[in-house]
Amino acid sequence: MNLQFLQERINQSGEKLNPLPLETIVVEKEAFKKAAAFIAHRAKRRVLLVADTFTYAAAGKQLIDLLLTEKVLPDVHLVKPNKNGDVLADEVSLVDLFLSLKEDTDLLVAVGSGTIHDLVRFISGKSGKPFVSIPTAPSVDGFTSLGAPIVVRGEKKTYQLVAPMALFADTAVLQQAPTALVAAGFGDMIGKYTSLLDWRIGSIVKNEPYSPLVAELTREALDGCVDHVDEIAAKTEEGVQRLMEALLLSGLAMALFGYSHPASGAEHHLSHYWEMKALEKEEKQLLHGAKVGRSTLVITQFYKETIVPELPELMGVEHIQQVRQRIEELPSVEFIQSQLERVGWTKELVPIPKSLIEQSLREAHLLRDRYTLLRLYNDYKGGRSDAYRTKTASL
Repeated sequence: MNLQFLQERINQSGEKLNPLPLETIVVEKEAFKKAAAFIAHRAKRRVLLVADTFTYAAAGKQLIDLLLTEKVLPDVHLVKPNKNGDVLADEVSLVDLFLSLKEDTDLLVAVGSGTIHDLVRFISGKSGKPFVSIPTAPSVDGFTSLGAPIVVRGEKKTYQLVAPMALFADTAVLQQAPTALVAAGFGDMIGKYTSLLDWRIGSIVKNEPYSPLVAELTREALDGCVDHVDEIAAKTEEGVQRLMEALLLSGLAMALFGYSHPASGAEHHLSHYWEMKALEKEEKQLLHGAKVGRSTLVITQFYKETIVPELPELMGVEHIQQVRQRIEELPSVEFIQSQLERVGWTKELVPIPKSLIEQSLREAHLLRDRYTLLRLYNDYKGGRSDAYRTKTASL
């Protein structure tokens, strides 16, 4: 990924955005050699490598071997799963990780996918110790963002903290990622159809802050995935590199804007709601991107079939045509589902009952103080019990 070219685009746009947070991004074969050299140069005392048992086997051990050639022997913290076998970014994992942090630790290294990065990002942000990102799967778009979604007392809250100082992703490791994780990453990107819609409509109707360049970058990341769906499905080197770079660009877009609006709308609110209900029931967690794939289907159908016919009642005349046009420009539910299924996503990955889907359509907008069409609808129609009877059980 060419950060210099991205910086030139930012400069040419004239927009006032946050500075690019990363010094370097490397997505290529044998990227870990460059990672080891970078870490050795930046860490003069201790390095703390954070992984779980799976990500340690996938990349952690290989990276440690390379660090040893650079005369760096890192401390290692393996995040423990809960009784369901889930590795969670919650208070228990955070405290456990914090206790592994030494006063003379110079640098943290996150080796894993989204959860590991959320934990390390939180500790990095609160301790002031920088971290390096080592993704092991192209599964989420949060690697380069500022946000750390953390489960606190059963509720998922996103804390805006810090991005990594550098990121190194080895395409050979990414190609070995389970198909479900690749499909989850694609699902996280497919959600940009509705997140971009919610963000733009929020700027039109409620005058919320908006960045044309950030929206353009996010859309480019989305289109890059859809245009290369077959390579992604086959997990070719080009395919995983395209998906990984799209996820990274989406994360950078959020960092530039300072908030998650470009990449997180009503579809993410539904996903977070489903996750919190699973936590309440102590059920096994589902992959974030897999949930976002299904919630994007739900939101797309709800906007097209339920909200469009009621726009005259929901908003002033001056906004109706713009909002209607943008909803109609969303791809069809059938198209989105076909793209998801091409990369290995199936609804069996996200067995959300229809009753919970309908409940989330009534209540998930309350999780974030953010304008979405779902929030608008609930503000006006939330009392109608029949308003949420959807056909989504088949999605």
